[in-house]
Amino acid sequence: MSLAFIKGAGYALTGLRWLPKAGLRRFVAIPLLVNAVLFGAAIWFANRQLRRLDQALQDWLPQWLDWLHWLLWPLFILTGLVVIFYSFTLIANLIGSPFNSLLADRVEKSLAPSAASPRPPVPSSWRDLAAAPWLELRRLLHFAAWALPLLVVSLIPAVNAAAPALWAGLVSWMLALEYADYPLAKRGLNFRQQRALLRRHWPLALGFGGMTLALTLIPILNFLAMPAAVIGATLMWNRELPDPRWHEPSA
Repeated sequence: MSLAFIKGAGYALTGLRWLPKAGLRRFVAIPLLVNAVLFGAAIWFANRQLRRLDQALQDWLPQWLDWLHWLLWPLFILTGLVVIFYSFTLIANLIGSPFNSLLADRVEKSLAPSAASPRPPVPSSWRDLAAAPWLELRRLLHFAAWALPLLVVSLIPAVNAAAPALWAGLVSWMLALEYADYPLAKRGLNFRQQRALLRRHWPLALGFGGMTLALTLIPILNFLAMPAAVIGATLMWNRELPDPRWHEPSA
């Protein structure tokens, strides 16, 4: 496991430690409330759907293959949890994106001058805040473009044994891309340029996204995951890549 991967995971945990930091609390409150309400709904929805899936799986399997239920059920549980909780994370970010932008602004202002970018970030304007939900929809469509083929793979016998790991990898990547937008968009990087940047630093990005995914799957901590990830991503991309000329790789 690379050092960059571990460092990326550490930034997600650092975001948790920054939540009670003076100067951030009032900016954390609304994203925290949005996340608590939606993750409460996600837990209820996941429990209900997984019970239905369990019954459908038992009805589908012939009696002499009933033992397969105990092999397939863990795979369905893991895949279902990852997909359900990431879907609700997207919805939470869609609703909370204007407030997350304000939180990211505040985190950048709290950074020491030596840790911040040599070119000051552009504060979020009201126009930017209003446009944030539409940018979230674009990321949702990007996720759907990758998720649909993976959903097909998940339905293929034998091959679907790899589905949980593939879903976890995809969701980790999308979470890293999701939260990177808050610091990177302020420096003029569009969605395409952000993807190119994360591909060049994929161990760092996957470490961060993987830990963020883990936080969304842990009870209680999942309520804190969204504001913690906003803080962690803002700290990570300011400290690890302070040069504002990130977006264009050298020829």
